[in-house]
Amino acid sequence: MNRKQRIYNLLSKKFDDFSLEIIDNSNLHVGHNNFDGKNETHIKIILTNKNTHTLDRLNIHRIINNLLEGEFKNGLHSLEIKIN
Repeated sequence: MNRKQRIYNLLSKKFDDFSLEIIDNSNLHVGHNNFDGKNETHIKIILTNKNTHTLDRLNIHRIINNLLEGEFKNGLHSLEIKIN
């Protein structure tokens, strides 16, 4: 299973009130810090709220970062989170 799939599986269990999109932006960082644009090192997460309740965006960011701690330890370099 690749990193995008692992991240999707982790987050979809926790955020069932959201539609979820995981994007690998690693190719945009070729040459930066000797990155080759492979290995899914730069990930963008887009969460779209399916409900109308207010969101605690800071708490969502904290939860995501905690859930992905293992990925950061295993090569994830950059994470962008967008919440709609």
